[in-house]
Amino acid sequence: MIYWIFTSLIVLLDSVIPAFTFNTDLAKQGISHLGFPDYFRIELSIAKIIGGILLILPVIPARYKEWAYVGFGINFISAMIANFVTDGAGPAILPLVGLVLLTISYIYYHKIKNRQAV
Repeated sequence: MIYWIFTSLIVLLDSVIPAFTFNTDLAKQGISHLGFPDYFRIELSIAKIIGGILLILPVIPARYKEWAYVGFGINFISAMIANFVTDGAGPAILPLVGLVLLTISYIYYHKIKNRQAV
């Protein structure tokens, strides 16, 4: 149950919402403010959507889920660094929260996976 709660939060916050908001003026300004080119916004959004699908669907093989976890981990760490360098420690907290949610999801994913293997 814990796995599904935290995984659903990750997918909702970092896949579903970006899927519907990546083309808004706020998203464009945010990417620009952090110093990234505009094409990166589209590339990142596509990767987040694919990663969310890989994490949430139970039929996806474990190898692909592991890579989705890696991708989201890199995303959150990079977002922390970009926000910290650009605006200081305050805005870097939100990606840190995402990383914590992702870590809990990952830990419980392996607990479920190991339980099923026994």
